[in-house]
Amino acid sequence: MESSNAPGGTGGGRREATRQKLYEAAVTLIAEQGFSATTVDEIAERAGVAKGTVYYNFASKSVLFEELLRHGVGLLTASLREAADRSAEGGGSRVDALDAMIRAGLVFIDRYPSFTQLYVAELWRTNRAWQSTLMVVRQEAVAVVEKVLREGVEADELSDEIDIGLTASALVGMVLVAALDWKAFQPERSLDDVHAALSRLLQGRVSGNR
Repeated sequence: MESSNAPGGTGGGRREATRQKLYEAAVTLIAEQGFSATTVDEIAERAGVAKGTVYYNFASKSVLFEELLRHGVGLLTASLREAADRSAEGGGSRVDALDAMIRAGLVFIDRYPSFTQLYVAELWRTNRAWQSTLMVVRQEAVAVVEKVLREGVEADELSDEIDIGLTASALVGMVLVAALDWKAFQPERSLDDVHAALSRLLQGRVSGNR
C-alpha cells in the first residue's frame, strides 16, 4: 500500500482488502487528474481488479468517493480522539491534549497527503452529491476538538471568552492548511519542526496567560 496516498484500514476479509485497493486507486487518480476526468475503468485498472468489482463494492464512482471521504475523515477523527485520550491518561492539561491532537493531525497528513489535499478541496465545493456527508464527517472531527476546548473552559484552564465552535474549526483548519503548505512548499522541514511551530501558536493564542 502506498501510505502517502490513501488512508489504510485494519479490517479483515477479502472484500475489505478489495475496497481498500479501490480507495487507494481512486484517491491517487483523482488527485492526479480530477474527479470528472477519472473513470471507473481507470480505477479498476489501477486497483488491479475487474470493472465489475468496482460496482460490486460501490454503486457508482460518486458513491466510492463519498465512502472514501467518510473513511478517511473517520480515520482522522479517531486519531485525534486517541491523541486526546492518551494525553488525559498521562495527566496532561487540555492544552496538552490540543497539542497532542495537532501532532496527530500532522502525522495523519504526512501519511496521507493526497487524501488531505482532496478533502480540503472538496470542502470548498458546493455542487457535489456527497456535500452533506462531507459536512457531517467534518463536524465529527471538529467535535473532538470542541469537547477538549469545552472541558478546558469548564476546568478554568482556558479563557471563557473562547468561541468554542469557531476556535475548534480554526485549529483543525490551521493544521490542514499548514500541513499542506509544508508538504507542497517546505518539504525539507521535519514533522517535529512543523509541530513545534504550531505548538507555539497554540500556546500563545489559545491558552493565553493561564
